[in-house]
Amino acid sequence: MKNLNRFLLLVLLTSGILPVLSIAQQTQEKSRIIVIGAHPDDCDSDAGGTAALLASMGHAVKFVAVTNGDAGHHKIQGKALAERRYAETQEVARRLGVTYDVLDNHDGMLMPSLEVRLQIIKKIREWKADVVIAPRPNDYHPDHRYTGVLVQDAAYMVAVPNIAYDVPALTKNPIFLYARDRFQRPNPFRPDIAIDISSVYEKKMWGLDAHVSQFYEWMPWIGHYEEEIPQSKEDRFKWLMKQYDEQMAPDIRASMAKWYGEQNAAKAKYAEAFEICEYGAQPTEAEIRKLFPMLVKQK
Repeated sequence: MKNLNRFLLLVLLTSGILPVLSIAQQTQEKSRIIVIGAHPDDCDSDAGGTAALLASMGHAVKFVAVTNGDAGHHKIQGKALAERRYAETQEVARRLGVTYDVLDNHDGMLMPSLEVRLQIIKKIREWKADVVIAPRPNDYHPDHRYTGVLVQDAAYMVAVPNIAYDVPALTKNPIFLYARDRFQRPNPFRPDIAIDISSVYEKKMWGLDAHVSQFYEWMPWIGHYEEEIPQSKEDRFKWLMKQYDEQMAPDIRASMAKWYGEQNAAKAKYAEAFEICEYGAQPTEAEIRKLFPMLVKQK
């Protein structure tokens, strides 16, 4: 049957019914990426640009928030807040071209329990993930820390058939990556992979913009800069763009030079970086380039 399908494809290509470009489209393997964050806006901040790039290339990207965000506001709480934040995630999914799941665990109360670990194992398996992106387990917020621990604890178990046996185990262990953070203890973040998101920076910001309850309400209140938030949608978005407009760190630029070449790295304005976790599969450079095909080095 497989040979027959190849024969039919060849006939269609040579007859002109399908364009020759389809050869690459038919044979290219697509990556399956799952980004796991503690709250319904963390995946977007950590990997929104990378997700937008991959989705635009036809790869499958899922965001998963481990908590429902029902504590992250100063005026709304509980079910009403969780529902509002879920609606925001679905708007992000529409804007970035990803799918977005939210687990029903309380915000601010997350613990690295067996119950939540099984939830994460199942999500990774159901997505048949090639790559899992999550926070490192050292952070100011306990939900962030415990999300990192939970994903680490799931890293080996996703391939163990007798754990969470109602969802088939993966036949190969994914690559686990840490999203970038700025915490220095017990060890600083190491940018093993740096992805140029300059072309989709604005799109990433549109994703963050969908989290109105967070970027224009809650975080300005808890951070004591409410007076800075403009009134109009247009001015708010311009303000948000400026908030994330920062000079690229030297270690990120150096990592980009490895993946894109010195000239391309020098031209890049915005990047997202990831550290390879020791607990998952340990990829070669060729395997990383295959999973992240935007990493094209200048010849």
